[in-house]
Amino acid sequence: MVARGVRVRAVIFDFNGTLSDDEPILCEIYCELFAAHGRPLSPQEYFDELAGLSDPEIVRTWLGSDHPAVETVIEQRVDLYRDRVSDGSSVPSGVREAVRYAAARVPVAIVTGAAREEVEPVVRAAGLAESIGPIVAAEDVLHGKPHPDGYVKALELLEGEYEAREVAVFEDTEAGVASAKAAGMRCLAVLGTLAPARLAAADEIVPLLDVGLMQRLLG
Repeated sequence: MVARGVRVRAVIFDFNGTLSDDEPILCEIYCELFAAHGRPLSPQEYFDELAGLSDPEIVRTWLGSDHPAVETVIEQRVDLYRDRVSDGSSVPSGVREAVRYAAARVPVAIVTGAAREEVEPVVRAAGLAESIGPIVAAEDVLHGKPHPDGYVKALELLEGEYEAREVAVFEDTEAGVASAKAAGMRCLAVLGTLAPARLAAADEIVPLLDVGLMQRLLG
């Protein structure tokens, strides 16, 4: 358990479902693609079994790693996501304010299971490119969440030297919480994607990501 008295000196955000309110959109896209490739997926199955995994891991888990359409589906998923979300509209105004508040006080990064070409256009369109430092995307690590690789890499890339326990992570899924905790970081789970019971391993569960939360965390 990370000591609550430890000062937070850096903040890392998950992207899908945390910064970007897009899990229903992702679910819709995967349901469409998997049905087209003969392996239908229900919303319940998506949220029970796949939410929080990296894009490649979601596709390989559902279709099978040896399925001939794996790479095609991954590419199609990126294209569909960019068509629907790259205008930045999936990032709520309150979340934008919270990110800017944090970035004015501590280094900020993103660790995501999505591809960089999906994340960066949304970040730019939401007006957050200058507020966010390193982005560790799916292609930057060998193992996606729940493995800690992404958070370990982000800690290395942050400007300055920090201990893992000085970093606060915001996540919305079991896999994300497990990843942050395995890296030794404090994790705050944001409600919206999964039920609170499934996020119990987090240090704290919060109803939403806003400036008030950042003020309490960072002062």
